[in-house]
Amino acid sequence: MKPLSLRVLRLFGEMGKDRLDLHALFEAAGNEPAERRGVLDAVDELTRTGMLEACGGDFYALTERGKGTIAQS
Repeated sequence: MKPLSLRVLRLFGEMGKDRLDLHALFEAAGNEPAERRGVLDAVDELTRTGMLEACGGDFYALTERGKGTIAQS
């Protein structure tokens, strides 16, 4: 897993939420525009691997698999 993808997952734990929107997830990248674009790739990777679930709009939910990955990291 890419480091940025792991940072995106950890953001759910840091914020104490199981569901976040893309604007909150951009926090994992900081202020760098290139890294913020990378968040979109990270969210896509995490969704494809079953760690996040798209909830409509810009919202994503952390799955049980994602929670397990956070706990192991």
